Amino acid sequence: MKVAYLTGEYPRATDTFILREVQGLRKLGVDVVTCSVRTTSADHHVGPEQKAEAATTFKILDAAKKPSILIRSHLRAIRQPSRYLHALRLAMRTSPPGIRNHVYQFFYFLEAAILVDHLRQERVDHLHNHIATASCTVAMIASAMSGIPYSFTLHGPGIFFEAHHWRLDTKIETAAFVSCISDFCRSQAMLFSAHRDWDKLHIVHCGVEPERYVAGARPTRPTLLFVGRLAAVKGVLVLFDALKAIIKQHPDVLLRLIGDGPERSSLEARAIELGIQDHVEFCGYKSQADVAEALSAADVFVLPSFAEGVPVVLMEAMASQVPVVTSRIAGVPELVEDGRSGLLVPPGATGPLADALNKLLGDAKLRAEMGRIGQAKVATDYVSAKEAEKLMHLFQHYRTELPS
Repeated sequence: MKVAYLTGEYPRATDTFILREVQGLRKLGVDVVTCSVRTTSADHHVGPEQKAEAATTFKILDAAKKPSILIRSHLRAIRQPSRYLHALRLAMRTSPPGIRNHVYQFFYFLEAAILVDHLRQERVDHLHNHIATASCTVAMIASAMSGIPYSFTLHGPGIFFEAHHWRLDTKIETAAFVSCISDFCRSQAMLFSAHRDWDKLHIVHCGVEPERYVAGARPTRPTLLFVGRLAAVKGVLVLFDALKAIIKQHPDVLLRLIGDGPERSSLEARAIELGIQDHVEFCGYKSQADVAEALSAADVFVLPSFAEGVPVVLMEAMASQVPVVTSRIAGVPELVEDGRSGLLVPPGATGPLADALNKLLGDAKLRAEMGRIGQAKVATDYVSAKEAEKLMHLFQHYRTELPS
């Protein structure tokens, strides 16, 4: 079976779980070709895996820059006029209101024909998309144009804020199946879809490779670790306020931030403004191996996000036997059991976040026990190889051509 994977940008340093899923499917014998709407910037190619994937991934917009490819793709697609016109009607019917949105929707239609041409050349049996926004719109249109069935992995939380804009209802209706990363995610998909489509909503977790992560010797200096995009949604400003509070009790505490993003410069300025710059280390993007090494040298992993799906970085921390402090939101409680594998705090609340961090930094025995329980949870329910096998069975089960 040959499956094409599509995302808006692939590979990205922030989406290593997609790369692991692709690798897991390939180990199971699934022939996976990777496609990306845009070309990722070089700063996302932080390890040999990302560099190898970037070299072999088909980039739609790069191809679209060549008029000959764009014209040829549409001339080939129009040889099946009923499907071509059906795809065009679908694109226009699912466009959000407004001239600008109609223009974007037409661009997605143009991109879809280029993708279809590539899928046919590769003799792809099934198209799978990650992230149900623009790239999923391209996948939906390409499926209608080609007759190649498609599916997508639904993450959240962003899509649930704009479900009507991105026509999540139609995407669920037209997809062969939907892979939901958590029970919470599936419930939101049910909210935005017809009852007749609920049977095609399946739980497939994102996962990690537990063998990558080992418990190392903990540092002499109390160390907190954050891994994620430096964007407002991750709640780093709240973390900085909590850090300032816990310095009184732990004057040598260090917070390491792995990741980058639009808020980095303002966060650096805020750290100076709060007088905590000597307690904060900005590390930038790191490879999977570097993240695993950083986890082995951390006392507590902290992720005070305002909105999440089920963060893979929490799984990585738990696999490393590092206790976690994170927000009680969305699907997070399905992974982290409050008081056992970590501590859940109200999102945006500085006091409870500082109290949770103080509690764990002051109790090595509790940290060790939570780390042990967390590792067992991940090893049971969030192993990427097992989740890839679930996905492979779904591809096989729904392997059928769409009607013209």
